[in-house]
Amino acid sequence: MTSKMAASNSEDAVGIRRNDGETFLFTSESVGEGHPDKICDLISDAVLDAHLAEDPFSRVSCQTAAKTGMVFVCGDIVSKAETNYQQVIRNTIQHIGYDTSIKGFDYSTCNVLLAVEDHVPATDEENGTYESMSINAPSTDTALMFGYATDETDECMPLTVILSHQLNSKMAELRRNGELSWARPDSKTQVTVEYRVEGGATIPIRVHTVVISIQHDEHVTMEKLRDDLMRKVIRSVIPAEYLDDRTIFHLQPSGRFIIGGPQGDAGLTGRKIIVDTYGGWGAHGGGSLSGKDPTKIDRCASYAARWVALSLVKAGLCKRVLVQLSYAIGVAEPVSVTVFDYGTSTKSINELCDIVKKNFDLRPGNIINELNLRQPIYQKTASYGHFGRSEFPWEEPKPIQC
Repeated sequence: MTSKMAASNSEDAVGIRRNDGETFLFTSESVGEGHPDKICDLISDAVLDAHLAEDPFSRVSCQTAAKTGMVFVCGDIVSKAETNYQQVIRNTIQHIGYDTSIKGFDYSTCNVLLAVEDHVPATDEENGTYESMSINAPSTDTALMFGYATDETDECMPLTVILSHQLNSKMAELRRNGELSWARPDSKTQVTVEYRVEGGATIPIRVHTVVISIQHDEHVTMEKLRDDLMRKVIRSVIPAEYLDDRTIFHLQPSGRFIIGGPQGDAGLTGRKIIVDTYGGWGAHGGGSLSGKDPTKIDRCASYAARWVALSLVKAGLCKRVLVQLSYAIGVAEPVSVTVFDYGTSTKSINELCDIVKKNFDLRPGNIINELNLRQPIYQKTASYGHFGRSEFPWEEPKPIQC
């Protein structure tokens, strides 16, 4: 593949060729806080935050599984924090909205099982780099991560995934304030957008299809549920210019959905990695994010890759970009840094890579310091996506020096 695609036809990093003026459909999905897998992500990151709040140098690897009336939390933790696991876990479930057995899951009565190996470091010597991770500290694992950004939205995120997340977030907001009094915490959304290609950039034309499934009580009628979703959720989230008389709506397409959450299906941390990142756009290295402290390369380098991609787009160096970072365990510097511009930049791939290397120090120790990742901010990332939200430090573009 040449280092620069002609403007009339661009090729994705995976080799899919798109011609200027061509249209295509793309779909992304999101899940609500009460989805069984998302419950587990939220609990794992709540445990992480509880440790970081007391000890910012905590080393946490925390996994959660959930099924009817039961939560199982396991992992390995090195920390000086004294954490009340029962309280942290039950408070998280309560906030999600599972607060009575009528909903199939109850924070106050569910069984919480723990298999966490806790270790309190006595000294730096005992625990190696504890509290003294240098800028040149090596990667904790061998892994590869991707960052993606596009100018199709202000957030530099794909419109498909932004709208999918916003639909779920809006349903949670209305459920909590009582406007959707029939709603329960488990939900899933999909948004399909029709795009046009222009010089490798993706231009949203219209929303083709919207799919919403949401857990509900036994009293609401399908007519009211679908009317509420259309009037209170879809019309307030999706800009009117993207909707037309051809837009398809599948609202509660399976009919009644009373049994949800862990009662309806088992949950596990790290099973919604595409929801968590770019909704299927770009690429994914395979590593999950939740339950891992920022020294874990899957987490800090995923945020760094997004930071790089976002900064390149905001600097006007490309309209759409995919950044790959790879690391070897025990080595600080990335093994490789690669940039795909989809034919949207006036720079060559080699020039873009040189710009990235000149402007970003991508050693894990430096990523943690520059992005201030030792804060207890991770429970907020666990629902509605880790990217495209201005409250997170990796969403603040870095000024680029060419």
